[in-house]
Amino acid sequence: MAQASDEVDAVLDSWGTARPDIDPASIGVFGRIARLDLMRRAAVRRLHDRHGITTAAFDLLSQLRRAGPPHRRTIGELAEATLLTSAATTMRIDRLEVEGLVRRVRSDGDRRVVHAELTPAGLARIDAVYADHIALEDRLLAGLDTAERAQLVDLLRALGRSMSGVAAP
Repeated sequence: MAQASDEVDAVLDSWGTARPDIDPASIGVFGRIARLDLMRRAAVRRLHDRHGITTAAFDLLSQLRRAGPPHRRTIGELAEATLLTSAATTMRIDRLEVEGLVRRVRSDGDRRVVHAELTPAGLARIDAVYADHIALEDRLLAGLDTAERAQLVDLLRALGRSMSGVAAP
């Protein structure tokens, strides 16, 4: 069954006319990935706004939640995991600490090492937001059945492998 055309198909057609000597097929992949990411980011931002949290805060709280009890990581570990500088990570932790969602805890073994740790309020907030976040993503994927989702995951994994040597972060 033929799929309905979308905005990316119009771009492909335009490039085919403007530069018939170059196959623009890659735009069919990356143009759609870019458009889908913009739509997903907008939906996630609205969800996080309803929860009174930024996407950046969600990312940091998620890192702490996934660390397992006692839900703590060093500033350096958080910076590395979120691809931010230590200074930017510290600023985020400062904001979350003011909101009562995280606290700083010094290491017993080395008092120079400081961990960020979820507070009970932070744990409750990330658990609530995460549940809604996954429900939103499930709604965004509702047009795909289980087999299509699995196929898409496999294809995206293969694309990631293909790109890793060319566009390493």
